[in-house]
Amino acid sequence: MARVDTAVPSDAFGPAVALSCRECGARTPLAPDFACLECFGPLEVAYELPVGDPESLRKQIENGPHSIWRYAPLLPVSPDVASRPNLNPGWTKLVKADNLARELGVTGALYVKDDSGNPTHSFKDRVVAIAVEAARTFGFTTLSCSSTGNLAGAVGAAAARTGLRSCVFIPHDLEAGKVVMAAVYGGELVGIEGNYDDVNRFCSELIGDPAGEGWGFVNVNLRPYYGEGSKTLAYEICEQLGWQLPDQLVIPIASGSQLTKIDKGLKELIALGLVEDKPYKIFGAQAEGCSPVSVAFKSGHDVIRPQKPDTIAKSLAIGNPADGPYVLDIARRTGGAVEDVTDAQIVDAIQLLARTEGIFAETAGGVTVGVTRKLIENGVLDPTLTTVVLNTGDGLKTLDAVADRARPTAVIRPTLDSFREAGLAS
Repeated sequence: MARVDTAVPSDAFGPAVALSCRECGARTPLAPDFACLECFGPLEVAYELPVGDPESLRKQIENGPHSIWRYAPLLPVSPDVASRPNLNPGWTKLVKADNLARELGVTGALYVKDDSGNPTHSFKDRVVAIAVEAARTFGFTTLSCSSTGNLAGAVGAAAARTGLRSCVFIPHDLEAGKVVMAAVYGGELVGIEGNYDDVNRFCSELIGDPAGEGWGFVNVNLRPYYGEGSKTLAYEICEQLGWQLPDQLVIPIASGSQLTKIDKGLKELIALGLVEDKPYKIFGAQAEGCSPVSVAFKSGHDVIRPQKPDTIAKSLAIGNPADGPYVLDIARRTGGAVEDVTDAQIVDAIQLLARTEGIFAETAGGVTVGVTRKLIENGVLDPTLTTVVLNTGDGLKTLDAVADRARPTAVIRPTLDSFREAGLAS
């Protein structure tokens, strides 16, 4: 196993008390494990959260740093986490998207949670930050991952900041911008011939080999901790809404972990009394070229049939999503849905968001905006309610998606006559 030391200080994981199986409920001690020994189900972090005094907890959070560490009392991290070298992600903008709302026919409040403002310009900085704290606590010396691009950059940057070695694995045909961003931090970047599922299988083999000794794979043996970073999106959205739950959320689906952890975060806020309990709906968004969860949802199936990805939304191109079945459960339980859009609709949505709100989203953001528009047109998403749409990354990483459409309006001579002839004077 790729672990070094599981003897940890008593407060190293804050309110976290165990790992719990999402299938059978069996508990095991906090360790770099990801599968239940009883039933092989996925493990997640279980807590003893600070219940009983929501007003004091709310004030403690509000007085905290403008990063995810303001929520340290609700995360599997040491209380002094903010004083350690890290990238301090989070506390990104919740943009009230009135222009986009008018274009989509939304009469309620529409917001875009723009996570492109994180240190490496995607939400992955959140999950990596939690995983890095676990890696340091367990004594790992190398930080690694399988990635569709954004995670590779987040791991490389976090490792550089914390002084760890990094070695990350990506499909060989990723967008050039993401390859550069992953490589620039000086760690080892390895392309694997195949798609993300091939990369992930390779990493699963490496983790059980002596060659992987001392390696912390953020989305494999550190996955229970890593996943908790996505909860901070739920915390921030509700705090930025004045400690209120949104009525509807539209969330992209890759592995599905982000969606399931946002739901977990919302339920925790309700249990802690930080927000008023009321119904909310969660909608999942996929690209048609990699839509196994959407297909299962619309077919009424509980089993997700893997697909071979073929889409420009490469950050979502996971054909066999680990959390897919849990996404189906959440969409159905909350009264939401899972929908998909074509590559052409993704590009249209990227341009729409940029034109209306000045937010240049990567392809995953095009998926969520495109799905939002489709859900409204189909009468599935209520345009009169408060809706939050997630943009999880920066469009500068996926320039190829819009390169054919985003070109100079005109090329003119440096004269006023040429300016007028091009019809630009009006």
